Amino acid sequence: MTSVLDDVQFTRRDYQHRARPGALDEPDRRQWLTVPTHLPHGRPTLIRDALIDDPDRARRKTAGVLRQHYGTSPHWPALAQALDPVLDAFGTGRTATVAATSTRVLLDLLGWQGQILASSDLPSRPGRSRRLADLSAVTGARVYVCGAGGGMTYLDPAPFAAEGIAVTPFQPPTTNIWSPCRRLSGTRQASGGSVCSAGPRRDRVRRGSAPSLVTAAG
Repeated sequence: MTSVLDDVQFTRRDYQHRARPGALDEPDRRQWLTVPTHLPHGRPTLIRDALIDDPDRARRKTAGVLRQHYGTSPHWPALAQALDPVLDAFGTGRTATVAATSTRVLLDLLGWQGQILASSDLPSRPGRSRRLADLSAVTGARVYVCGAGGGMTYLDPAPFAAEGIAVTPFQPPTTNIWSPCRRLSGTRQASGGSVCSAGPRRDRVRRGSAPSLVTAAG
């Protein structure tokens, strides 16, 4: 079981509405794939309320970029079929739905069949750290994996300790086949035969970008 933060402020130019595919033969040659997003309430718009700007055009562009990058892979036919629900999700007009569907598809490909819950449906107390601790406890987590960057600096570990939840920084592998994983999105790994994202385990909850084929919910 894991939770997706859908009722926090949407952040532009982040993995909430974009991904970074890399070429199969040249992983260092990569580009941003962005789902154009309109914020109906301006900067305070929540992730769940963000709208796709011209869903039909965004769908066509996403499908074209993915085919351009991975159409030559021997795994492309299976991946293209797996991507159908993601492309269909553009019809909802909501960025969060595309992100959640994309993440679910990737987790399915990795064999993870757990339940994904929305934070807006779960009880939690106000306050950043207390809220994350409550959400972690509700999902039965024993370890909270904090995103890279300054996350550990601003996180108060006390609410987690009170719930018996350990806090650890997220450290992606950096050697051998794992070396490009911190800079690329999950689609390349799914189409190229190697997997960078192991999918969330039941005892781990991560704040930040979820693994995703196209984009990621916060």
